[in-house]
Amino acid sequence: MYRQGDVLIVPVAPTEVPGCAPVPRDRRGRMVLARGEATGHAHVIGGPGLQLLADLDDPERMFVDIPSYGRVTHEEHGPISLPAGRYRVVRQREYVPGSFRPVAD
Repeated sequence: MYRQGDVLIVPVAPTEVPGCAPVPRDRRGRMVLARGEATGHAHVIGGPGLQLLADLDDPERMFVDIPSYGRVTHEEHGPISLPAGRYRVVRQREYVPGSFRPVAD
C-alpha cells in the first residue's frame, strides 16, 4: 500500500478491477487522483502507458493500470514511485453528522 496525504493506493489483482472507462485528463493534461478543495493542489499520477480508470457503476471508484512504472506527485508531499501493477485509489473520508464525505485538504 502507498499513501500520499488523503489518498491511499492499494495493489489489487487484475480480476478485482471491474468494467472501467478511462478518466479524462484535466485542463492541464494531468491525470488527477484527487483535487484539494481548499488549496487547489492535486494528487497527480503519471508514467508511460499508465491508465487512470473509473468504475462504470461507481465513477467515484478509481483504479490505475501501470504497465511499467508510475509516479504520484503533489505540491505539499514528496513523490511516490509505483511499480508495475494494478491499484485501487481510495480517498480518505470523514464523518459529518448523518453522512461521510471525502476529506477536504
